[in-house]
Amino acid sequence: MSAGAMHRILRSRATAAVLTAAILILLLRRMPAARLLAALEHADYRLFFAAMIPNALFYFCWDTLVLTTAVRWFHGPVRYRDLLPLRAASYVVAFFNTNAGRGALAAVLSRRLGSPILQLGSTVLFLVLTEYLHLAAWTAIGLVRIRSEVPAELLWVPPSVAAAWLLVFAYGRAGAAPASWRWIVAPREWALMRTFRLAPARRYAQIVLLRAPMFFVSLALHAVAARAFGLEIPFVAMLAFLPVIFMIAALPITIARLGTTQAAWLFFFAPYAEAPRLLAFSLAAHLTFVAARSLIGLALLPWAYGDLVTPRTPGRAPA
Repeated sequence: MSAGAMHRILRSRATAAVLTAAILILLLRRMPAARLLAALEHADYRLFFAAMIPNALFYFCWDTLVLTTAVRWFHGPVRYRDLLPLRAASYVVAFFNTNAGRGALAAVLSRRLGSPILQLGSTVLFLVLTEYLHLAAWTAIGLVRIRSEVPAELLWVPPSVAAAWLLVFAYGRAGAAPASWRWIVAPREWALMRTFRLAPARRYAQIVLLRAPMFFVSLALHAVAARAFGLEIPFVAMLAFLPVIFMIAALPITIARLGTTQAAWLFFFAPYAEAPRLLAFSLAAHLTFVAARSLIGLALLPWAYGDLVTPRTPGRAPA
């Protein structure tokens, strides 16, 4: 790795650390410490962990199923059990940096399949985009139910995500362009756009539908876990706002997605619960989820070691 690349990585990590610390300090300064500690102390942790640990386990298993399906569509046959340790290993990297976790996933898949890393990176980006589409669809369902109770700006989230998808889809699937436009369409031929060139609209819809159980289970278990902290948030409000919080949390701008997630919980659910309880729950839920994923990754890391060091199978022809 060049010195310039190392400097950029260190600078981005330093920026993320400063931003994370700044958001958390701002939240904590506006929060009575005694009430926050009381909310943490009096929570029913048996109920909380009974909901949040299965949530992390189910997410890992179903997330790997989504990954396996996409890899089979665009790269060739692969077994679900072979991708379990690879997906888990990427969670360990993602704990420190979300984009690095995505890059690590593309790298280990490349070694497993013997395919170019940028082609696998294209599929990873495809999954990122469809994750936003999936969350926007759930948000739209919730907003329809309580549209009179939400800021008008929030109503633009689902159509904005849909418009972004349409632009990417049109760009990836457009036909031949005039010679004078080649500088615009040239990146479409890059390996990093391969999956977007191959994917018809039905593949996007199929992935969005395949992801649906992931969010619904998470929604139900978050609703149960919230009661452990004395939160009585209407289910429809959770349906409308939790996907937006997940979208904000997916932004790779803080360490372990801390800070932005807590600020989003306080912003969206302030009308339904006290701020100290919301902050206590969001911190506990987020750290439990992140820690559980990382522990799964560490536990399965020995099984992923071969793919981290050397390719194990020859490359396969695209499906």
